[in-house]
Amino acid sequence: MLHPDLLHSSPPRPGPVHRARSFPALPGATKAAFLLAELAVSPCAFSPVGAEKPLALYGAGDMGRLARDFFALAGLDIALVIDRNAANASIGAWSATRPVTPEAVPEAVKRSVRVAVCVATSAYVPIEAALHEAGFDDVVPFYDLSESFRHLHPLSNGWFAPPFTAGEQAEVASALAGWDDDASRAHHLQFLAWRRLREEWVFAPAPPLGGDTRYFIPEILAVLRGDETFIDGGAYDGCIVEAFARRTGGSFKRIVAIEPDGPNRARCEAAVGKMSDPRITVMDVALAERDGEAPFHEGLGYASQLSATGSARIACRSLDALDLQPTFVKLHLEGGELAALKGARETLLKHRPLVTVTVYHNDDGLWKTARWLMQTLPDYRFLFRIHAWCGTGAVIYAIPNERRAQ
Repeated sequence: MLHPDLLHSSPPRPGPVHRARSFPALPGATKAAFLLAELAVSPCAFSPVGAEKPLALYGAGDMGRLARDFFALAGLDIALVIDRNAANASIGAWSATRPVTPEAVPEAVKRSVRVAVCVATSAYVPIEAALHEAGFDDVVPFYDLSESFRHLHPLSNGWFAPPFTAGEQAEVASALAGWDDDASRAHHLQFLAWRRLREEWVFAPAPPLGGDTRYFIPEILAVLRGDETFIDGGAYDGCIVEAFARRTGGSFKRIVAIEPDGPNRARCEAAVGKMSDPRITVMDVALAERDGEAPFHEGLGYASQLSATGSARIACRSLDALDLQPTFVKLHLEGGELAALKGARETLLKHRPLVTVTVYHNDDGLWKTARWLMQTLPDYRFLFRIHAWCGTGAVIYAIPNERRAQ
């Protein structure tokens, strides 16, 4: 049901159109440094956007539902939900606002709404172009909208990187040079181009990998053993615990799922309960650099995190203090990854586990997390992989040299 005001509003002038660049080959170290110099200080035509006009969501999947819940917490109504496969959208998830196809939206409404694209599994620029072609004047990435509400909600996937100083550019260049392969340099540059310029760079031999391989790229699968102790930091609903057990065929020593958010942890415990495996345990703490307490914003699904916007205070522990003796550590902590790594330094040096860590929630991902790992862990190979679009799904993989595939 469309709100009648949509037919009479006068929208602000739409913003600039995003640019895509395609590269036919992977960048070596020299080419990567050249491209870095190009994007390091270039002006960005984009910035966080607000809700000065009625909002529409494009995409009725998981990210669309996240956006709906996000705007509800921010006190904003959604005018309509658009999806090319509207007929297949979950009725239960969209009982209040049934999705419609772009063709079903009246022309006057197309010109009156700001469309937030809630898709990260496909390239953004073609979606934006198709919506403009369909008559929608104002199209933006959802995360650019969410960035304007950080005082209410800690979701941080829409951050912008300012121009680099000379020192920052040198650090990024060192990270680019430290990757084990050119695919890592390509993915790192794609990540940097979106964060700095909101440009969609794609290197043809190395497109984003997709979410089904996240944490379990071929280079990780090739070195998995049958006696892993897997630490799932930021376990959410247990989906990665299930994926790890499946990927190993049930051959592992132990799994410890760490999830501080109450609703998430309940779902994780339910998933673990169905697996009925005494080797799997769930811990109620937040990983941090040191032990203590910190404010936590809970109830946000996979966006729950340590944040000053939260009203709860929860226990924080360092991985060193937990003494779990891991052989595989995965961290997805909504921006707290580098602090958790620093709190795991002795554990990492002593046990030399595989490490997979997300780096797209804040500017630690530009170079700080990579450089800390590269400077801290001797005799490791380091890979950077993108598993989604719009500057998200970026993961660093660290593999000890003694566990290289034979």
